[in-house]
Amino acid sequence: MSDDDLNDDIPTPAGELALRTIAMPADTNASNDIFGGWLVSQMDLAAAATATKIARGRVVTVAIDSMVFLTPVHVGAVVTCYANVLEVGRSSIKINVEVWTKHQTTYEPTKVTEGDFVFVAVDDAGKTRAVPAS
Repeated sequence: MSDDDLNDDIPTPAGELALRTIAMPADTNASNDIFGGWLVSQMDLAAAATATKIARGRVVTVAIDSMVFLTPVHVGAVVTCYANVLEVGRSSIKINVEVWTKHQTTYEPTKVTEGDFVFVAVDDAGKTRAVPAS
């Protein structure tokens, strides 16, 4: 069995690394797990950075599809968000964001959640504008 065969069983994120941060004590709920809202905020930041690059300017979040949290995130975990561009319309950009952590001792990657974020490109006055052609 080759190393490639062994690596086939290891889950991997889709998309490009868009954000990496550390979950801190200030971001916990009463059970000492990281707030789901904090994770959504990190995902929105990751998606916005990607959308801004594609739109070459200001974007605003207009929708987030449903999300399911698969596992809690604990204080000290390195949280990574991966962005995968799904669709670019005339003025909108749809991006799937996956959140992953690595176990603190085994370093095994664990998928925490994912969601689709939709952005609209806007001008300085906040009016919808076209996304420039690639």
